[in-house]
Amino acid sequence: MNIAAPNEDNPAAPSWLKRPKDVNALVPEIWPVGARRDQTGVLQIGGCAVTELVEQFGSPLYVLDQDDFVGRATSFRAAFADWEVFYASKTLLTRRVAKWIEQVGLGLDVCSANELALAQAVSFPAQRIELHGNNKSLAELTAAVDQGIARVVVDCFEEIDRLESIAAGLDRMVVVSVRVSPGISAHTHEYISTSHQDQKFGFSLQSGQALAALEYVLEQPHLHLTGLHCHIGSQIMDTAGYIAAANRLCELAASLRDLTGHEISQLDLGGGFGIAYTLQDQPLTAGQWAAGLNDAVREAVNRFALPAMRLAIEPGRAIAGPAGVALYTVGVVKPIALEAGERCYVSVDGGMSDNIRPALYGADYTAVLANRISDARPLLSRVVGKHCESGDVLVHDVWLPADVMPGDLLAVPGAGAYTRPLSSNYNMAARPAWVSVQAAAASLMLRRETLDDLLACDLG
Repeated sequence: MNIAAPNEDNPAAPSWLKRPKDVNALVPEIWPVGARRDQTGVLQIGGCAVTELVEQFGSPLYVLDQDDFVGRATSFRAAFADWEVFYASKTLLTRRVAKWIEQVGLGLDVCSANELALAQAVSFPAQRIELHGNNKSLAELTAAVDQGIARVVVDCFEEIDRLESIAAGLDRMVVVSVRVSPGISAHTHEYISTSHQDQKFGFSLQSGQALAALEYVLEQPHLHLTGLHCHIGSQIMDTAGYIAAANRLCELAASLRDLTGHEISQLDLGGGFGIAYTLQDQPLTAGQWAAGLNDAVREAVNRFALPAMRLAIEPGRAIAGPAGVALYTVGVVKPIALEAGERCYVSVDGGMSDNIRPALYGADYTAVLANRISDARPLLSRVVGKHCESGDVLVHDVWLPADVMPGDLLAVPGAGAYTRPLSSNYNMAARPAWVSVQAAAASLMLRRETLDDLLACDLG
């Protein structure tokens, strides 16, 4: 978020970013359920002091609140009790995360051979796995068919041919859903809006390609067409787009029935459920999503006289995002005098290598001073990384105490989704460690990369 019009609190502040009454406060909506400050002002997550976590595991550090993660997964399972719920593994996938998802009773949505292999490594039930992707390789499709996963979501005509050939060679019948691009605007960033016509995913509904793909799948002797799938985008805050998509998919199902007599039995509305990164975000709860989508799909099914369908969703960010907190150590503090006011640049020991989302598509985060309480006045600040890019920004605008100094810890909430999977080794940065916390105990999930790790693939 760049500097916007002046407001009454600070001339350099964006109009939506009001000066807080208490710069030390933790707003419950954007922090894990176990986050609080202890009597000394140190942030605790899952009963663990962040100062002690950084001392033990180093900085930067990502902390995942197990109770928060499992609680959100459980809430989706309970709210959508009559639906299939697949966790979108691209959000965050580790052995431990896969085990939590399995224990809660969710399915797993994978998009690569390696994600599928990790699921297999922890004995995740194959019949609760679905495979996505716009360019699945022969090896990926073969692994999916060989393991007997629940279904493959096909994305192009070439893939239908590949899948039929593999299934015939293994003498298997493969359950298939067809990904449809229904032309719905998700009112989100272009890079995370995935349902308009001019993009790489799915078969276009408007052009007639989707209906043609459905007919083509029906012609394949080893493919069993059961479902329609769509994904309209990410970080969505209301049900309107899903309702429109459900109506268009049901209309497509009715067209296929009228043309071929084949009944679609499964409808997958994808994921994209938004979370609160800052106070301006107002996401729905799992229960609110369920109430809205259940009614909408029931009405659409009745409108087109379709049989009862098995319904599915694919939450990821809404489960992992709020459970994660990133911890950074302040290295440099640089006040800047601006014509419109003042700003402080606070440089930390991470950056776009561990969280590229702000640089990639302008994602907003917030931050707090995590190792102490401060009585200093709030100062509009920008939290930046240490990489050689001016776009290396982690938090564009946040009120931090004016006495933030080198060695302080900053905590960034909402960091559990799409940070580790999108991380890199830019400037040969080593990826941070991840720990899970519960009941005042911390356990290493992903160890910190070392220089030896970075050099291991460099053969000289």
